[in-house]
Amino acid sequence: MSAKLIIVRHGEAAGNHERYFQGHADGAISARGELQLDALAARFESINFDAIYSSPLTRARQTADACNRRLQLPVNIDERLIEINGGVFEGVRWADLPQRFPEQAKLWDAQPWLFHPENGEAMTEVRERISQAILDIAAANDGKTVVITSHGCAIRNLICWAKNLPIERLNDVDWWDNTAMGVIEVTDGKPALLSENDNAHIAEGLSTFATQTWWKHPAGEMDFNG
Repeated sequence: MSAKLIIVRHGEAAGNHERYFQGHADGAISARGELQLDALAARFESINFDAIYSSPLTRARQTADACNRRLQLPVNIDERLIEINGGVFEGVRWADLPQRFPEQAKLWDAQPWLFHPENGEAMTEVRERISQAILDIAAANDGKTVVITSHGCAIRNLICWAKNLPIERLNDVDWWDNTAMGVIEVTDGKPALLSENDNAHIAEGLSTFATQTWWKHPAGEMDFNG
């Protein structure tokens, strides 16, 4: 049994632009994100696929719709593709997190595999649920190509798993730009990463990462200098 899975991070949303922890917050795509989705849709004009799955959050569903403009397939919603639940981190600006929640903020940056905010989700839980979702989706789509739209932290955990790295190596996995793509092939329940963080369809002026520097830091997303 084998399936080819095209993983896509959602287009830029308010939290990406305004630099706050979005997690389960269900904000829509930003103005620049809409342009990113147009570029993504243009790329998918030449990509054929058989099924499409999305996180339930609006930003991921809008991204799925962009991938699906030509084919207009039914979009399957899988709750396990959702972003990490940040608990008390939700809606807080990144610059404010080290002061408000110093212990968990340091874990997010330096030891993310130990991250578990109050009223939120443990990083280990994110990895477990999204990897199981991928295995289930692959098993249900044997011989097919499937598009999956999800989120930055969830995808980072997924790629760590697909590289057969322990979660303690999470900081060795790059963050993806908004609407970046990657391909995982799952054969008999075993993942193989074929490509990652491909944002070739995004001109530099549309790239979210081109306007930010946090993603260049090897430890992770937190900018302790504000």
